[in-house]
Amino acid sequence: MHLLIPFAASADLASRQVWRELQLPQLQQLLRRLQPLPQDAPPAKALVLPHERLHAAELGLAPQAPAWAALRARQLALPGATEEGWAVLTPCHWQVGQAQVTLLAPEELALTDEESRALLATMQPYFAEDGITLFFDSPARWLARGEVFRGLATASPERAIGRDVAPWLPASQLLRRLQNEMQMLLYTHTVNEARAARRTLAVNSFWISGSGALPATLPAPARPLVVPQGLMQAALRGDWPAWGRAWEQLDATDITALRTALDAGMPQVQLTLCSEQRALSYTPSTPGLWRRISSIFGPEPLSNLPDKL
Repeated sequence: MHLLIPFAASADLASRQVWRELQLPQLQQLLRRLQPLPQDAPPAKALVLPHERLHAAELGLAPQAPAWAALRARQLALPGATEEGWAVLTPCHWQVGQAQVTLLAPEELALTDEESRALLATMQPYFAEDGITLFFDSPARWLARGEVFRGLATASPERAIGRDVAPWLPASQLLRRLQNEMQMLLYTHTVNEARAARRTLAVNSFWISGSGALPATLPAPARPLVVPQGLMQAALRGDWPAWGRAWEQLDATDITALRTALDAGMPQVQLTLCSEQRALSYTPSTPGLWRRISSIFGPEPLSNLPDKL
């Protein structure tokens, strides 16, 4: 069992204050029985977040460019899922400021099924002219099939939320042109006119992520993988009290389950804690060596953990 926790720590000072007040007895006990692996620290401006890269590796996808959209297309049995290039398109709102354009969290739109399908139907003919076919998956997620997405490096929305979009956009002139065209099209769309009347955010662009094609073969996962989302959702909103509550819930559920798996002797038990910058993994310790080290230095306090991430 591998418990992979995104946004387990943050550089935000408010998160550090919340962390110091948390009570995480299960995590504290678990870390006493595990030893750290060499730290994983990708380049600071890497498009793929640490947890995304490790998640992809567990599933047999390319860690530096995981083809999440193609994997989802295969799950949905869409035509061309295993042969063609795919991407996730996320309807979103770009907030235009004086110095930069900022991506807001797509969840803030709270798009309905009807709104999302209407927008997709309007956009589809324009994409088709460039050899791209769009598929509805959920109100906040469309899938796009086209050769332009094969080998295309993209960043997830989570990488760019609250930031200037410019450094995180894909290097494709065709897709940049489509984004510009869709921004003009969406400006007067009836869905956005109705949303404006309700004083809700307009859908004024789309985000491209999870691009690429599946490898020829995908190995079966070697172990169960759990990737909880609660910490990430709270952190992206900057809601640190909610982030703290999510940590305490995680301690009582998934962390406890990992301890149970360790007690039962389940093979390949691993805990990985991720921030936006790096990941730190822990595996069962070598009993003799680790006991001797622990007896000398004692367990490291949890208060030090965010400094490592």
